[in-house]
Amino acid sequence: MTTFQLSPAVAEAFPDTLVALVTATGLRGRESWPLTTAAVTDLERELADGTWLPADETDPRIEAWHTAYRSFGTNPRRVRPSVDALGRRLAKKGALPRINPAVDAYNVVSVRHGLPAGAFDLDHVAGEVVIRPAEGTESFTPLGEPDTVENPGPGEIVYADDSGVLTRHWNHRDAHRTRVTEDSTHVTFILETLSATRDGHLLKTAATELQDLLAPHADGTTVRYLGPSGPSAG
Repeated sequence: MTTFQLSPAVAEAFPDTLVALVTATGLRGRESWPLTTAAVTDLERELADGTWLPADETDPRIEAWHTAYRSFGTNPRRVRPSVDALGRRLAKKGALPRINPAVDAYNVVSVRHGLPAGAFDLDHVAGEVVIRPAEGTESFTPLGEPDTVENPGPGEIVYADDSGVLTRHWNHRDAHRTRVTEDSTHVTFILETLSATRDGHLLKTAATELQDLLAPHADGTTVRYLGPSGPSAG
């Protein structure tokens, strides 16, 4: 199993961080996922009838990420945390993007709970994954842009493996190499909070919801957690 690490520098700078790692093996992304389809439809219906709204930057869950982004030199109104960008898109268009069932599952859980989410195809991960400040020399190829190579800014928080950066600006954008497709069979899904004291229960509820959406379409699922008190999970 791929090991995930929270670096000492990140644990010290963000001491209330908690990351849920939901791993699915034997994932079947080409079959029908009715529970995920229903979850997306239900959320869009709640938005349309006004009984639910996505968290915006005035919400403490999003505000915490804006503050974190500024701390490592990223303008969060130009480069938004993933859940902030997704919520804004949903509020504007009234619909979530349909990518594939696995991505749709983590998107709907993310925006419902106001927590950033992402995922890595573990068959394309090299070595362990570490959440750490970038040195500035690493390479990153953005999702959907296989011919583009970027370098993160020094000190920018990234997920990285032995071959490069897997997400820039902590959770703004994922890499093309480890993207989740219909054919991905071994995937770790990630949910995050910077305020475990306040939102730890919410994170665990969201992780269980995601696991419940994945389980009917996987041979097995597990949930692990990363935080300053447990900075390694493998």
